[in-house]
Amino acid sequence: MSARQRDENPAGIHLPLDPLPGHSSRGRLERVLRRGEFAVTTELNPPDSADPEDVYNRAKIFDGWVDAINAVDASGANCHMSSVGICALLTRMGYAPIMQIACRDKNRIAIQGDVLGGAAMGVANMLCLTGDGVQAGDQPGAKPVFDLDSMSLLETVRIMRDNGKFLSGRKLTTPPQVFLGAAVNPFAPPFDFRPIHLGKKIAAGAQFVQTQYCFDVPMFRTFMQKARDLGHTEKVFVLCGVGPLASAKTAKWIRSNVPGIHIPDAVIKRLEGAQDQKKEGKQLCIDIINEVKEIPGISGIHVMAYRQEEYVAEIVDESGVLKGRQPWKREIRRDDQMVADRLDHILHDEITETQVDMVKTAH
Repeated sequence: MSARQRDENPAGIHLPLDPLPGHSSRGRLERVLRRGEFAVTTELNPPDSADPEDVYNRAKIFDGWVDAINAVDASGANCHMSSVGICALLTRMGYAPIMQIACRDKNRIAIQGDVLGGAAMGVANMLCLTGDGVQAGDQPGAKPVFDLDSMSLLETVRIMRDNGKFLSGRKLTTPPQVFLGAAVNPFAPPFDFRPIHLGKKIAAGAQFVQTQYCFDVPMFRTFMQKARDLGHTEKVFVLCGVGPLASAKTAKWIRSNVPGIHIPDAVIKRLEGAQDQKKEGKQLCIDIINEVKEIPGISGIHVMAYRQEEYVAEIVDESGVLKGRQPWKREIRRDDQMVADRLDHILHDEITETQVDMVKTAH
């Protein structure tokens, strides 16, 4: 039986999996990681729209290539469809979302409510973030909250899950069963503190981490060596952040304008020397994956392909990280077509009797 088949509830793709010993969630991502398989996650670019099809169209290009999809929470302090809303749509169709929670916009009351709501919808993975400051976004007049930060948010959700309590001490009827994640940045100073900071997030409750974009593999190797020396990789699953660069111009702009992203001169020089810079940016991403996947302690990759989502499947395929394994894929089911045909009949076929005529006929 394939891994995909094992990781689907036979009673319905939208339903959680049966609980397993040693697992804190009932989701696919945790199962893949605990089985020792190399995991692949990605991000869904949230729409500026209230149309659910805009979410589904963006998600379906990842079918069969990723184990979970991050539903970002107003990244860069820019407003889009909410992470909770995206997760509601994705779980309905059987996808495995990672619900990002940023502390910038909500206090602990709203956040704890979102945790319960997300878990009730079938969200099995939650990524705890402090969030970018409002000055970074397109609505700098917004009022920041920051009642919690990423560390205290991790602790909050862990207490809800493991102790069955709100921060107030009030008991939960049913605790959320979630796999807890955090973000780490090995490429931001102070570099020596980054492995220590990872340890603090693990102590707060992080079970998996996704890193910032890796464009400097030697720097990342140094970080991972220190993390291994501290014993962190025995306690947390590390997914290395990777992604394609569209051009040397794009790389220079990101390096100058996006805090926390380190792009070496050698990367920009390689792009500048390429005849097709976009194609070279994709190949660069594949080359980085092939290097980092061999680093001890790496459990997977997190592919961030903003406005280049169509490349994710190619990148994953050509890197060979799945080793023949196919992650869960949304497939057309017979009952789906039956429902679609019935709706089409109701909505578009000529109706010969009005409801009034039907009532008259009945009497």
